[in-house]
Amino acid sequence: MIQVRLATADDAEELSRLNQRFNGGERRPAEAIAASMGKNGERIAVATLNGSVVGFACAQCFESFCYPDAMGEITELYVEESARGMGAASLLIALLEEHLQASGVREIKVLTAAGNGAALKTYERCGYALDDDVLLRKKIGRKEESK
Repeated sequence: MIQVRLATADDAEELSRLNQRFNGGERRPAEAIAASMGKNGERIAVATLNGSVVGFACAQCFESFCYPDAMGEITELYVEESARGMGAASLLIALLEEHLQASGVREIKVLTAAGNGAALKTYERCGYALDDDVLLRKKIGRKEESK
């Protein structure tokens, strides 16, 4: 049976493993993940199956003078393939919603790929509706010096 809870530093190694599967690239050190937990107000939830971490989701709360209420965003959601279809994603979303609402959030946004049908269906099942926002992106910072 899937269970969800907020992550602790003890979950850092499993979060590192799952994050690499989700985002690819080099695996982030568990120590770096543990050190970052709680520093920026990010909420991290984990899903477990028979005591093993099989998924995670992250959310953040943002406040702006432009809006009367805090805004929330679910920034990441991943469930291992072997645990999909058991309700883990919906349970992770619900737990994050609960914590965001307790922080004064009245609206949550989610960004996911337009072609990610499974994610879209999951979010829609949880009450999220498609919006017409457009994502623009720009990388900033130092450019690598040419050799």
